[in-house]
Amino acid sequence: MKNAICAATLLLGLASGTANAQVLVLGGGIAEDCYEAAKFETVSPRKGAEICTRAIELEAMKPSNRAATFTNRGVLQMRAGLYEKALSDYATAKRIRPDTGETYLNEGAALIFLGRYDEALQSLDQAIALGSKDLHAAYYNRALAREKLDDVEGAYYDFRRALELKPDWDLAEWQLSRFEVSTN
Repeated sequence: MKNAICAATLLLGLASGTANAQVLVLGGGIAEDCYEAAKFETVSPRKGAEICTRAIELEAMKPSNRAATFTNRGVLQMRAGLYEKALSDYATAKRIRPDTGETYLNEGAALIFLGRYDEALQSLDQAIALGSKDLHAAYYNRALAREKLDDVEGAYYDFRRALELKPDWDLAEWQLSRFEVSTN
């Protein structure tokens, strides 16, 4: 069985930056095609989501593979701007396998795009607690949510943590350049 985890940055813009999502797959067959559609953007998001749906409907999978396929379909739904459908897929993935940080990271990103920042914080806190493979993205997204909720200090420290976890990350560096820090 193939076991691959990678990060994909969504290029959808927010006023204060972009949210990040992860792509996750375990397994092969159509589920692997779903993963490749999400990771490499080999087809349109809608076509990729259709591939994932076929995998879910037709393939026998271990629970971890099924949860990963729902997560991947959620990522593709987000790319298509179908955030509520993405949230539904993440909820299903969490019911199947509630200990996967990547699912919470993606859920947090979808909630940011919907402007549901308090809920996004909860998901992103869980992604961090579960040790999501791309913690830098979880801290970055949490910073976006905190800033939207007027927690500027918390946002600053989360952007800093994201940069510590992924040095030379231009996006996090740019976010930090917007802050002016003074000492009392």
